[in-house]
Amino acid sequence: MKFLNYFTDKTFIKFVMVGMVNTLVGTTIMFVFYNVFHLSYWVSSASNYFFGSLVSYLLNKNFTFRFKEKGYYSLLRFIINILICYFLAYGIAKPIIHWMLNSYSIIIQENISMALGMCLFVVFNYLGQRFFAFNK
Repeated sequence: MKFLNYFTDKTFIKFVMVGMVNTLVGTTIMFVFYNVFHLSYWVSSASNYFFGSLVSYLLNKNFTFRFKEKGYYSLLRFIINILICYFLAYGIAKPIIHWMLNSYSIIIQENISMALGMCLFVVFNYLGQRFFAFNK
């Protein structure tokens, strides 16, 4: 039961607020790159997290978790966390959606996969940032 408390405290609420900003920026970049510039699934979704992660690191370090550690160690942990969460979330989403929607076009499958990947990423990323990247 204590584990569920991590999703109802003010830290989680701040994380969600920062996530809204990241989502707006990153999602716009991802879907424009995929649907307008016709970049690949992986390039488009990775661009989302590259640009969104820049904002996320600064806001979550200073606002959400109020992490005061100096140096690059927290940045390194943050980058490791983002990479693990990204490959895990999108690596899970794509085959699941392909299996569920195999009669639909690849464009529909990959757009829905990117949306599911975003949802999975939020959960994995929150846990990783709270307990790994910015753990005091």
